[in-house]
Parts: sequence; C-alpha cells; structure tokens
Amino acid sequence: MRRTALATLACLVVATLAVGHPHFNKTVSTTIGEVDVSVAYNSTDANMEHVAAVEPGTFVSPRGPRLNLSADVMAGDVSIAAGEYTIGVIQGDDGSWTMALHEGRIPRGEMPDMAKVMKLDSRYSEDMGTADHMLIDITAGSGDFAGKPVLTIHFGGMHLQAALG
Repeated sequence: MRRTALATLACLVVATLAVGHPHFNKTVSTTIGEVDVSVAYNSTDANMEHVAAVEPGTFVSPRGPRLNLSADVMAGDVSIAAGEYTIGVIQGDDGSWTMALHEGRIPRGEMPDMAKVMKLDSRYSEDMGTADHMLIDITAGSGDFAGKPVLTIHFGGMHLQAALG
C-alpha cells in the first residue's frame, strides 16, 4: 500500500511539473521550391519587460531560435547562403522591429557578432493580438509579401514577417 501511495505521489508531482511548465521545443519545416527549410525554437514566455529594456540597434534572440536552409535563398535583396542561422530581432530608433539572422549559433551568454548579422526586409505590426509565448512559423505571405513564403515571429504584441523567397 505504501508503494502505491508513493508511486501515485510521484506521478502527481511529474504531472504537475509537466502542466506547470509550458515551455517545450518546437520544430517547423517545409520545402520552398527545392530548398528544405526548418525552424527550431523553444516556446519561451513573451516577457515584455525584457523587450522594453532592449536598446535600439541591439540583436535580440530569445532562447536562440534557429533557421536551417538546405540551399541558398533570397530574402528580398538579401542572399542567404545554405546553413544554420540564429533568428533574432533588432529594434529601430522609432520603436519598430526588424527581423535579422546571425550566422551560426550564438553560445548562451555571449554577445552576437554584429558583423555576422543580416537584416531582412520585414513587416512589423502591433495589430495581430498578443502571443503569450513565442510563436514562429513559415506561412504564405500577404500584402506586398503575397505569393511568397514568409518567416513569422509573434512575441507578445510584436508581430514580424520577412519574405524567404
């Protein structure tokens, strides 16, 4: 009887931790033409207090989401070589945001090498509602991105899109 009670208690503790901690790793993948594209990220909280403290011009990448490309692609006027990139954002002086990629991974706790950062042609909006946790996807574009695949980041009230083809 005691073993059953301990086993039940252990199961309840594990279940509570699993439900109480909503962060998990996610992967989104697709093929654009002949290029395999994937995004791997962690569903971190959209902590807008941290966002408010970001200095303009700083590359920020919550939990280091990664974009992997099997071949070269164009993102507007920017040529992106096949490989792995850290996805991030850069705040402008006017409070808007631009999506950017950093070549390779940025080790936790290290500052990005701004010489390895490429800004993407982005569309920023605060009119898409609120995402309590970071959401990243590859979707069909609209407006001036119509007919193009776009990389989308939704974090708190920030919504960013950048064309990938």
